[in-house]
Amino acid sequence: MAIATKRTDFSSNRLNLVLTVVFLLACSLVGRLYVLQISDGSAYKDQASRQQQTYNEIKASRGQIYINNYSESLKTNELSSLATNKNFATLYTIPKDVTADRQEPLAQKIYEIFDAPTVIKQVDEFLALEDQKGLSDELAYIDSLSLSASEKQTKKDEVKARRAALPNEVAWSEFRQMKRDLEINERKAVIVNGYLDKIKKPNDPYEVLQKKVAEADLLQVYSSVLVMDGINIAATDLEIKNSLIFKKGESASGKPISFKGLGYEMESYRFYPENNLASQIIGFVNYDKVGSYGLEGYYNKELSGKAGSLKSERGGGGNVIIVNDRKYIKPEAGADLVLTIDRAVELYICKKLEDSEPRYKYDSATIIIVKPDTGEIIAMCSWPNFDPNNYADVKKAEIFSNPAVGAQYEPGSVFKTITMAAALDQKKVIPATTYNDTGERMIEGWKKPIANSDFQTAGAHGQVDMKTVLEKSLNLGAIFSMEQIGSKMFAEYVKKFGFGEATGIEQGAESAGNINPLLRDKIRPIDAATASFGQGLAVTPLQMVMSYAAIANGGVLMKPYLVKEVIKADGSKTVTLPQELRRAVSTEAASTVSAMLAEVVEKGHSKLAGVPGYYVGGKTGTAQIPSPSGGYLESQYIHTFVGFAPVDKPRFVMLVKLDKPKGFKFAESSATPIFGEIAEFLLKYYQVPKERDN
Repeated sequence: MAIATKRTDFSSNRLNLVLTVVFLLACSLVGRLYVLQISDGSAYKDQASRQQQTYNEIKASRGQIYINNYSESLKTNELSSLATNKNFATLYTIPKDVTADRQEPLAQKIYEIFDAPTVIKQVDEFLALEDQKGLSDELAYIDSLSLSASEKQTKKDEVKARRAALPNEVAWSEFRQMKRDLEINERKAVIVNGYLDKIKKPNDPYEVLQKKVAEADLLQVYSSVLVMDGINIAATDLEIKNSLIFKKGESASGKPISFKGLGYEMESYRFYPENNLASQIIGFVNYDKVGSYGLEGYYNKELSGKAGSLKSERGGGGNVIIVNDRKYIKPEAGADLVLTIDRAVELYICKKLEDSEPRYKYDSATIIIVKPDTGEIIAMCSWPNFDPNNYADVKKAEIFSNPAVGAQYEPGSVFKTITMAAALDQKKVIPATTYNDTGERMIEGWKKPIANSDFQTAGAHGQVDMKTVLEKSLNLGAIFSMEQIGSKMFAEYVKKFGFGEATGIEQGAESAGNINPLLRDKIRPIDAATASFGQGLAVTPLQMVMSYAAIANGGVLMKPYLVKEVIKADGSKTVTLPQELRRAVSTEAASTVSAMLAEVVEKGHSKLAGVPGYYVGGKTGTAQIPSPSGGYLESQYIHTFVGFAPVDKPRFVMLVKLDKPKGFKFAESSATPIFGEIAEFLLKYYQVPKERDN
């Protein structure tokens, strides 16, 4: 019995132990469940949700930039796109899928489509420059010889004639062709090897061959490489549907065309259908999809819109499931910009700058045309410019900037108009006011006499009136006019006309100019004197043309603008209204100086600005260029002409500025005729009735 009792006690103890362990485990489990479901339940739920959820950003469509395409005869206006969005491909190779026998042919075909034309052009330009250098070296050698001028010229003519005849010589032509082929093949080898380095990477799943490939070029690539698969099909017989390549007419039922080891991804890029047109106004969108320079940079936020998003749940098989509270936020497209620019006028002045460069050989040039009563910029073009579709090809970043608003320069004699307007407004002079012109005079603060530009040939002019001051562009006459109102009052008028402050136009990096010498408490006589004829102070082309626009607008300075409307995705518009900044001079003074400017074109240095049948007003300026080391550069000038027409009721105001033209000393022979040709075009384009017979 004792043994049985002990066994019963032992079994009971063991059972109690088991029950205790089970109880403790149950308590632990309940506690854990409490933590998981109650205490930390929300945290674990969020973690699980994050693991199952996906988040995809949906890019917004960038707004477009439009230009006006007027028809004056039909009195209609259509909008043409300067900046839009277009699908391009990123072409890539899958090296691990390209067999050894296809590596070289694939690299060759990619080169032929994307690089061969550029290489050929570069080699031809290189050889042409080499020829030019050879000619220059020979001519320089002749200059070094101890010969008379006529003997040197004879030898130079012989050298030029001999070199001009070289292409007709068989031996020279054969040698030239061999040299050209060798140069092309050397450059080709470098590029092809670059492709091969990517194509031959072992076990590599992705190597980009070309970015931003146009659809036509992509189809050409596939037409070319499919030959290796025994498929002969022209690129024109292929098409892209829903980002896939098909044989034309087979997209509904056919299988997409592919080539093993080659792939592409379609993506929306910024596209500029007019290429270089208004490029420095527009700027560009970089590879990070951010606007840079011009309107693209200035209005980047508005043009970009707002990205959308899609929050969804990923199922067990990895498929995206959109259920319950999963959120879809629709992207908000960017706003469109409608510019004040007239496409026909912009095309004309840009081509004029390009065509005029070989004649005047300027380093750079700018033309601005503005509507004086509103401040609308009708056209604005500079040379050289760039194609924003290929901005990465630009070697000098300064070409991206708009010199019309950012390039400061000393304007020269075009500034005499401002000085004269100030003196007329203060009633200190009238057109008939005279002074004794001595040709040159000493000014306090300068060791040399200040002279008229024609002093070496014309000497003193004696008694001359204010009309003659502008007609003959006399520096001493400008100084006389300034002195009648005093340097302080003169400085106030300079500010009234908008100099020394940014205009606020819709462009980044606008310069305010520099009129600091006129802002001192005590203005030095030499600073006021030189400023009166446009030296010793700096302005921008836009400031200069707007000051003349104020005169053409009856003395009222307007704020210039490029953007007529901002149209949001919902259709709402923000319209730019003309804004009067201030009255610079009285209506009477503006009318008087306008008449004097008409006399400058009729009788003075600016006859080439005239247009038969119309009264045109304007003024030339030939300005010295400051040297970085002090003083001014020798024999290098900036030529400017600013004017408007018709004088009584100006339809436009225009500035033409040429930087360092060669072979023409004064603006009357360079900027002035360019102005005249454009003015004639504009008066016909606007169908302005003639005012007189000739």
